[in-house]
Amino acid sequence: MLRRLLKKFSKDLGIDLGTANTLVFVKEKGIAINEPSVVALNTRSGQILAVGREAKEMVGKTPGHVTTVRPLLKGVISDFEVTEKMLKYFIDKVHSGQSLFVPRPRVVVGVPLEITEVERKAVEDAARSAGVSEVYLIEEPMAAAIGARLPIEDAVGNMIVDIGGGTTEVAVISLGGVVNWKSLTVAGDELTKNIVQYAREVFNIVLGERNAENIKIRVGSAAPLDEPMQIELRGRDMITGLPKEIMVNDAQIREALARSIRIIIDAIKATLEQTPPELVADIYERGIVLTGGGALLRNFDKAISREAQIPVRIADDPLTCVVRGTGVLLEDLDLLKTIALPSASEGDRR
Repeated sequence: MLRRLLKKFSKDLGIDLGTANTLVFVKEKGIAINEPSVVALNTRSGQILAVGREAKEMVGKTPGHVTTVRPLLKGVISDFEVTEKMLKYFIDKVHSGQSLFVPRPRVVVGVPLEITEVERKAVEDAARSAGVSEVYLIEEPMAAAIGARLPIEDAVGNMIVDIGGGTTEVAVISLGGVVNWKSLTVAGDELTKNIVQYAREVFNIVLGERNAENIKIRVGSAAPLDEPMQIELRGRDMITGLPKEIMVNDAQIREALARSIRIIIDAIKATLEQTPPELVADIYERGIVLTGGGALLRNFDKAISREAQIPVRIADDPLTCVVRGTGVLLEDLDLLKTIALPSASEGDRR
């Protein structure tokens, strides 16, 4: 009885554990945390110096004994201990100032479609070690579709393309399940690397990833723009070793991104080709929905629509669709238990 009463005061959480950013949704309050999935470590003492935005500011600027770590690679945990510490930091931040007697929270975590049982167990163990009572794992495209308010339980085809930092996931959803899908490791991070590689090959300039990301955000596009744009590209000259700055335009950056954009569009077309015709008819009528940070690349929706011959729209606030979907599931436990992945750990939800 007392435990049930105290449970009402526990802040159940929805977590989008992304390669680029971690977002935390607090039940009845909304999104409380939206920070980069980066941790700064002192390699001499093993001490965490910074987490999130503060740690990202240190990338590429640290002395020898300090390293910045991105503990998630392509949507899955690559460094268990650092992920656990990062999760604990964010959970403690949400629960700061709360009574010690309040039960540990229940959490819903978004995970990639291609996650293995070992990787599922790693996420569950990291969450429990960070101070969580129950862990529910939900496929990210499903969470994104719920966050975008698509009717996932109806007998209609919904196509969602979630373009994150480490993975792009294309899924056709109907009757509360994923009917057909493809998962790629070509996503936001790969687009940034394309710009770094282009600067090296075309201009002989070594460009930092943060600068490349800034260029992608400010002038990157998937199809020609109505008005040309330019930006400074600053880095180290590979020949002289000295700093160098040149002006680049949107057409050059589009050329840098073209191959990765083509791979994503081809995956969308291949998914459609393998989808039952009744669902394709629904998708043609309802359109494709883009979510994730990659959806914000200029004219990406137009490029996909032109190639797939289907209307494409960008979800409202595409960056937060997954975490908002986990928040909806915190309020609808019946739906959560229906679509959650099986636990990889025995006795997790007894």
